[in-house]
Amino acid sequence: MKLIDEIQKLFPNSSRNTLRKMLTGGRVLVNGKTIHKATHLVESDDEIEITDKIIAAKTSPPPIPKKKTIRIKILFEDEHLLVVNKQAGLLSVATDKMEPDTLHSRTVDYLKDKNEKNWGFIVHRLDRETSGVMIFAKHKHHKEYLQEQFAAREVHRIYHALVEGGPEERSGTIQEWLLEDKFLRVKAVNKRNPNAREAITHWNVVDSDESASLIQLTIETGRRHQIRVGLANLGCPVIGDKQHGARGNPIGRIALHATSLEFLHPETDDPVRFEAPIPFGPEN
Repeated sequence: MKLIDEIQKLFPNSSRNTLRKMLTGGRVLVNGKTIHKATHLVESDDEIEITDKIIAAKTSPPPIPKKKTIRIKILFEDEHLLVVNKQAGLLSVATDKMEPDTLHSRTVDYLKDKNEKNWGFIVHRLDRETSGVMIFAKHKHHKEYLQEQFAAREVHRIYHALVEGGPEERSGTIQEWLLEDKFLRVKAVNKRNPNAREAITHWNVVDSDESASLIQLTIETGRRHQIRVGLANLGCPVIGDKQHGARGNPIGRIALHATSLEFLHPETDDPVRFEAPIPFGPEN
Protein backbone atom coordinates (compact mmCIF):
# COMPACT_ATOMS: atom_id res chain seq x y z
CA MET A 1 0.00 0.00 0.00
CA LYS A 2 1.26 3.50 -0.82
CA LEU A 3 2.03 5.70 2.15
CA ILE A 4 -0.29 8.51 1.03
CA ASP A 5 -3.20 6.06 0.87
CA GLU A 6 -2.57 4.96 4.45
CA ILE A 7 -2.41 8.59 5.60
CA GLN A 8 -5.72 9.23 3.82
CA LYS A 9 -7.30 6.57 6.06
CA LEU A 10 -6.05 8.49 9.12
CA PHE A 11 -7.32 11.82 7.76
CA PRO A 12 -10.34 10.99 5.57
CA ASN A 13 -11.54 14.60 5.47
CA SER A 14 -8.19 16.04 4.31
CA SER A 15 -7.36 16.70 0.66
CA ARG A 16 -4.56 14.89 -1.10
CA ASN A 17 -2.74 18.21 -1.37
CA THR A 18 -2.83 18.63 2.41
CA LEU A 19 -1.49 15.10 2.85
CA ARG A 20 1.38 15.79 0.45
CA LYS A 21 2.27 18.91 2.45
CA MET A 22 2.51 16.71 5.55
CA LEU A 23 5.01 14.54 3.68
CA THR A 24 7.10 17.35 2.22
CA GLY A 25 7.07 19.12 5.58
CA GLY A 26 8.73 16.13 7.23
CA ARG A 27 5.75 15.39 9.52
CA VAL A 28 5.26 11.73 8.51
CA LEU A 29 7.28 9.04 10.28
CA VAL A 30 7.27 5.38 9.30
CA ASN A 31 8.77 3.19 12.02
CA GLY A 32 10.36 6.30 13.49
CA LYS A 33 11.96 7.43 10.22
CA THR A 34 10.88 10.57 8.34
CA ILE A 35 9.50 9.74 4.90
CA HIS A 36 8.81 12.37 2.25
CA LYS A 37 7.79 10.19 -0.70
CA ALA A 38 4.03 9.77 -1.22
CA THR A 39 4.47 6.50 -3.12
CA HIS A 40 6.61 4.93 -0.42
CA LEU A 41 5.30 1.37 0.13
CA VAL A 42 4.26 0.39 3.63
CA GLU A 43 3.35 -2.97 5.13
CA SER A 44 0.36 -3.69 7.34
CA ASP A 45 2.52 -3.88 10.46
CA ASP A 46 4.43 -0.60 9.80
CA GLU A 47 3.89 2.11 12.41
CA ILE A 48 2.85 5.44 10.88
CA GLU A 49 3.06 8.58 13.00
CA ILE A 50 2.08 12.14 12.11
CA THR A 51 3.98 14.70 14.14
CA ASP A 52 2.93 18.29 14.76
CA LYS A 53 4.73 21.12 12.96
CA ILE A 54 6.89 22.13 15.92
CA ILE A 55 8.33 18.62 16.37
CA ALA A 56 8.84 18.25 12.63
CA ALA A 57 10.84 21.45 12.51
CA LYS A 58 13.12 20.14 15.25
CA THR A 59 13.55 16.65 13.83
CA SER A 60 13.97 17.51 10.14
CA PRO A 61 17.66 17.60 9.18
CA PRO A 62 19.02 21.01 8.15
CA PRO A 63 19.56 21.50 4.43
CA ILE A 64 23.06 20.66 3.23
CA PRO A 65 24.69 23.78 1.76
CA LYS A 66 25.94 23.41 -1.78
CA LYS A 67 29.72 23.33 -1.98
CA LYS A 68 31.03 26.12 -4.18
CA THR A 69 33.75 25.28 -6.67
CA ILE A 70 36.96 27.26 -6.19
CA ARG A 71 38.10 28.18 -9.68
CA ILE A 72 41.61 29.30 -8.71
CA LYS A 73 44.63 27.26 -7.65
CA ILE A 74 45.77 28.75 -4.36
CA LEU A 75 49.46 28.49 -3.47
CA PHE A 76 49.34 30.66 -0.34
CA GLU A 77 46.93 32.88 1.54
CA ASP A 78 47.08 35.03 4.64
CA GLU A 79 45.33 38.21 5.82
CA HIS A 80 47.34 40.34 3.38
CA LEU A 81 48.13 38.27 0.27
CA LEU A 82 46.63 35.69 -2.05
CA VAL A 83 49.15 33.82 -4.22
CA VAL A 84 47.74 31.70 -7.04
CA ASN A 85 48.92 29.46 -9.87
CA LYS A 86 47.49 30.97 -13.05
CA GLN A 87 46.45 28.54 -15.75
CA ALA A 88 47.52 29.00 -19.36
CA GLY A 89 44.90 30.54 -21.65
CA LEU A 90 43.23 32.66 -18.96
CA LEU A 91 43.51 36.46 -18.97
CA SER A 92 45.07 37.93 -15.84
CA VAL A 93 42.71 40.92 -15.87
CA ALA A 94 40.01 42.23 -18.18
CA THR A 95 40.98 44.41 -21.13
CA ASP A 96 38.91 47.26 -22.57
CA LYS A 97 36.66 44.53 -24.01
CA MET A 98 35.52 43.83 -20.42
CA GLU A 99 35.91 40.05 -20.52
CA PRO A 100 33.76 38.51 -17.74
CA ASP A 101 36.05 35.59 -16.88
CA THR A 102 39.60 36.44 -15.81
CA LEU A 103 41.93 35.34 -13.05
CA HIS A 104 41.21 38.63 -11.30
CA SER A 105 37.42 38.16 -11.47
CA ARG A 106 37.75 34.61 -10.14
CA THR A 107 39.97 35.83 -7.31
CA VAL A 108 37.50 38.57 -6.36
CA ASP A 109 34.63 36.04 -6.41
CA TYR A 110 36.60 33.76 -4.09
CA LEU A 111 37.40 36.58 -1.65
CA LYS A 112 33.90 38.06 -1.67
CA ASP A 113 32.42 34.64 -0.97
CA LYS A 114 34.17 34.90 2.41
CA ASN A 115 33.22 38.54 3.04
CA GLU A 116 31.37 40.87 0.70
CA LYS A 117 33.75 43.69 1.68
CA ASN A 118 36.85 41.80 0.48
CA TRP A 119 38.72 42.69 -2.69
CA GLY A 120 41.74 41.47 -4.63
CA PHE A 121 44.09 44.22 -5.83
CA ILE A 122 46.11 43.63 -9.00
CA VAL A 123 49.86 43.80 -8.38
CA HIS A 124 51.26 42.52 -11.69
CA ARG A 125 50.17 40.55 -14.74
CA LEU A 126 51.07 37.52 -16.82
CA ASP A 127 50.27 37.12 -20.50
CA ARG A 128 47.14 35.12 -21.28
CA GLU A 129 49.25 32.23 -22.62
CA THR A 130 51.64 32.13 -19.65
CA SER A 131 50.94 30.05 -16.55
CA GLY A 132 52.44 30.31 -13.08
CA VAL A 133 52.75 32.35 -9.90
CA MET A 134 50.72 35.53 -9.52
CA ILE A 135 50.08 37.58 -6.40
CA PHE A 136 47.07 39.66 -5.40
CA ALA A 137 47.02 42.05 -2.48
CA LYS A 138 44.04 42.24 -0.13
CA HIS A 139 44.71 45.88 0.78
CA LYS A 140 45.53 48.86 -1.41
CA HIS A 141 48.60 49.96 0.55
CA HIS A 142 50.07 46.47 0.25
CA LYS A 143 49.47 46.54 -3.50
CA GLU A 144 51.34 49.85 -3.75
CA TYR A 145 54.29 48.55 -1.72
CA LEU A 146 54.55 45.41 -3.84
CA GLN A 147 54.39 47.43 -7.05
CA GLU A 148 57.21 49.62 -5.74
CA GLN A 149 59.30 46.46 -5.37
CA PHE A 150 58.53 45.44 -8.95
CA ALA A 151 59.37 48.92 -10.25
CA ALA A 152 62.67 48.94 -8.34
CA ARG A 153 63.55 45.50 -9.79
CA GLU A 154 63.68 44.04 -6.29
CA VAL A 155 61.36 41.12 -7.06
CA HIS A 156 63.25 37.97 -8.06
CA ARG A 157 61.33 36.28 -10.88
CA ILE A 158 62.12 32.87 -12.38
CA TYR A 159 60.46 31.49 -15.50
CA HIS A 160 60.85 28.25 -17.42
CA ALA A 161 60.35 27.87 -21.15
CA LEU A 162 60.38 24.81 -23.36
CA VAL A 163 61.87 25.87 -26.69
CA GLU A 164 62.37 24.40 -30.12
CA GLY A 165 65.94 23.20 -30.52
CA GLY A 166 68.24 25.12 -28.23
CA PRO A 167 70.79 27.94 -28.07
CA GLU A 168 74.44 27.35 -28.95
CA GLU A 169 75.64 28.38 -25.50
CA ARG A 170 74.48 26.94 -22.15
CA SER A 171 73.77 30.33 -20.57
CA GLY A 172 73.74 34.02 -21.34
CA THR A 173 71.95 37.36 -21.08
CA ILE A 174 69.55 38.89 -23.59
CA GLN A 175 69.56 42.67 -23.59
CA GLU A 176 67.18 44.21 -26.11
CA TRP A 177 65.10 47.31 -26.67
CA LEU A 178 61.50 46.41 -27.38
CA LEU A 179 58.82 48.33 -29.19
CA GLU A 180 55.11 47.57 -28.81
CA ASP A 181 52.67 48.65 -31.52
CA LYS A 182 48.98 49.51 -31.18
CA PHE A 183 48.06 45.87 -31.84
CA LEU A 184 50.24 44.80 -28.84
CA ARG A 185 52.77 43.14 -31.14
CA VAL A 186 56.32 43.37 -29.81
CA LYS A 187 59.63 43.42 -31.66
CA ALA A 188 63.26 44.30 -30.93
CA VAL A 189 64.44 47.64 -32.34
CA ASN A 190 67.45 49.92 -32.22
CA LYS A 191 67.99 51.28 -28.71
CA ARG A 192 67.99 54.82 -30.10
CA ASN A 193 64.28 54.51 -30.89
CA PRO A 194 62.65 56.99 -28.49
CA ASN A 195 59.72 54.67 -27.78
CA ALA A 196 61.77 51.53 -27.16
CA ARG A 197 62.06 50.09 -23.65
CA GLU A 198 64.99 48.09 -22.35
CA ALA A 199 64.44 44.38 -21.62
CA ILE A 200 67.01 42.27 -19.74
CA THR A 201 66.68 38.49 -19.49
CA HIS A 202 69.22 36.06 -18.03
CA TRP A 203 68.96 32.41 -19.08
CA ASN A 204 70.54 28.99 -18.73
CA VAL A 205 69.75 25.60 -20.24
CA VAL A 206 68.42 23.15 -17.65
CA ASP A 207 67.84 20.13 -19.89
CA SER A 208 67.79 19.36 -23.59
CA ASP A 209 67.43 16.65 -26.21
CA GLU A 210 67.65 16.59 -29.99
CA SER A 211 64.38 18.50 -30.48
CA ALA A 212 63.78 20.75 -27.47
CA SER A 213 65.40 22.45 -24.50
CA LEU A 214 64.13 23.46 -21.10
CA ILE A 215 65.47 26.90 -20.24
CA GLN A 216 65.37 28.71 -16.90
CA LEU A 217 65.09 32.48 -17.11
CA THR A 218 65.30 35.37 -14.68
CA ILE A 219 64.13 38.81 -15.75
CA GLU A 220 65.23 42.21 -14.52
CA THR A 221 62.50 44.00 -16.45
CA GLY A 222 58.86 43.09 -16.98
CA ARG A 223 58.18 43.97 -20.62
CA ARG A 224 55.38 42.39 -22.60
CA HIS A 225 56.61 39.29 -24.46
CA GLN A 226 60.23 40.01 -23.55
CA ILE A 227 61.04 36.32 -22.96
CA ARG A 228 59.23 35.16 -26.08
CA VAL A 229 60.88 37.77 -28.33
CA GLY A 230 64.31 37.24 -26.76
CA LEU A 231 64.28 33.47 -27.18
CA ALA A 232 63.00 33.76 -30.74
CA ASN A 233 65.92 36.08 -31.53
CA LEU A 234 68.28 33.46 -30.07
CA GLY A 235 66.95 31.08 -32.72
CA CYS A 236 64.93 28.91 -30.34
CA PRO A 237 61.32 30.15 -30.11
CA VAL A 238 59.10 28.97 -27.28
CA ILE A 239 57.13 25.88 -28.30
CA GLY A 240 53.62 26.85 -29.37
CA ASP A 241 54.54 30.53 -29.88
CA LYS A 242 53.72 30.77 -33.59
CA GLN A 243 53.56 34.57 -33.33
CA HIS A 244 57.32 34.57 -32.77
CA GLY A 245 58.36 31.82 -35.13
CA ALA A 246 57.51 28.47 -33.52
CA ARG A 247 56.84 25.78 -36.12
CA GLY A 248 54.19 23.89 -34.19
CA ASN A 249 52.19 23.53 -30.98
CA PRO A 250 52.56 19.89 -29.87
CA ILE A 251 51.48 20.46 -26.25
CA GLY A 252 48.46 22.63 -27.00
CA ARG A 253 49.78 25.79 -25.32
CA ILE A 254 52.69 28.21 -25.31
CA ALA A 255 55.32 26.53 -23.13
CA LEU A 256 56.15 29.46 -20.84
CA HIS A 257 55.67 29.29 -17.07
CA ALA A 258 56.28 31.72 -14.19
CA THR A 259 57.91 29.29 -11.78
CA SER A 260 58.65 31.44 -8.75
CA LEU A 261 58.44 34.90 -7.21
CA GLU A 262 60.55 36.13 -4.30
CA PHE A 263 59.89 39.48 -2.61
CA LEU A 264 59.45 41.19 0.74
CA HIS A 265 56.14 40.48 2.42
CA PRO A 266 54.26 43.80 2.43
CA GLU A 267 53.20 43.50 6.06
CA THR A 268 56.29 42.00 7.74
CA ASP A 269 59.10 42.86 5.29
CA ASP A 270 60.28 39.28 5.61
CA PRO A 271 61.57 37.70 2.37
CA VAL A 272 59.06 35.18 0.99
CA ARG A 273 59.21 32.88 -2.02
CA PHE A 274 56.39 31.08 -3.80
CA GLU A 275 56.69 28.42 -6.48
CA ALA A 276 54.41 26.67 -8.96
CA PRO A 277 55.55 23.33 -10.43
CA ILE A 278 56.69 23.33 -14.06
CA PRO A 279 53.89 21.77 -16.16
CA PHE A 280 56.09 20.66 -19.06
CA GLY A 281 59.57 19.33 -19.90
CA PRO A 282 61.66 18.16 -22.87
CA GLU A 283 60.02 14.73 -22.80
CA ASN A 284 56.62 16.28 -23.59
